[in-house]
Amino acid sequence: MKSQESYLPEIILLESSSWRDYELLDSGNSSKLERYGPYRFVRPEVQAVWQPTLSQKEWQAVDAVFEPTGEEMGGHWIYTREPLPRWQMHYSALKFWAQTSASRHLGVFPEQAAHWDWISDLITTVGRPVRVLNLFGYTGLATLAAAQSGAQVTHVDASKRALTWARENQALSGLGDRPVRWIVDDAVKFVEREVRRSSRYEGLILDPPKFGRGPKGEVWEFFKLLPELLHACRAVLSDQPLFVVLTAYAIQASALTVLQALQAALDRLGGQATAGELVTRERSAGRFISHAIFARWSAG
Repeated sequence: MKSQESYLPEIILLESSSWRDYELLDSGNSSKLERYGPYRFVRPEVQAVWQPTLSQKEWQAVDAVFEPTGEEMGGHWIYTREPLPRWQMHYSALKFWAQTSASRHLGVFPEQAAHWDWISDLITTVGRPVRVLNLFGYTGLATLAAAQSGAQVTHVDASKRALTWARENQALSGLGDRPVRWIVDDAVKFVEREVRRSSRYEGLILDPPKFGRGPKGEVWEFFKLLPELLHACRAVLSDQPLFVVLTAYAIQASALTVLQALQAALDRLGGQATAGELVTRERSAGRFISHAIFARWSAG
């Protein structure tokens, strides 16, 4: 008989080594020094409990610093010269716009590139039509990675601003002719309607926030509504599903939590499920910053 230890799931770290327009230059003192295209930024990073490697001069030679306030995710940008215009970035064949905004985010989560590569490889190699549903799709980079690889994609987000940004990224990437539906809607309500319409997908991408609101004020709470969403998502998977990927930021849970939630929703589906953390590696000292936990499933 096998010991219980032999059944422990493997927790992995995923990073993308293919970036040219993004670098984690250094981290420390609860901050991180990053390069996004031609610009350098300092942003808060509570996990950086060590001392920086680079000099103070390097940390001061930046274009903007995000100064946090006491409230969660609150704060504002301090520019060293003047507010920055938006600028173009690229990853592989994707092109997209980046810019500072009211939050600390810049329109792209570089650590997610590991998922984009994985999704692209699965779609490219399967050799059959693939329909993908991307929920909480933000500025559309996972959507565009799937569309570029040949999938038909339905992209859902509650923010009209995010969808406008995503469509601009589609045009910038030269993918305007690809079959992408852009929908402003509440994720749970949309999936439940898709179940009733018998719409089916081979791939699901879920990147739900800790807390959010739909376009009509619907409240999203991760721990309360995730089981309901995953149950509905299981019902919209086709008879030949290819993949499901679930990513979570800023929640008090481990990768095991999202893995077991996903496994429960995909019970008896077979395939392979893995879980872990999305990370970026410093250029200066090689330390890792963990940004999110994930669980993902594939048929093969």
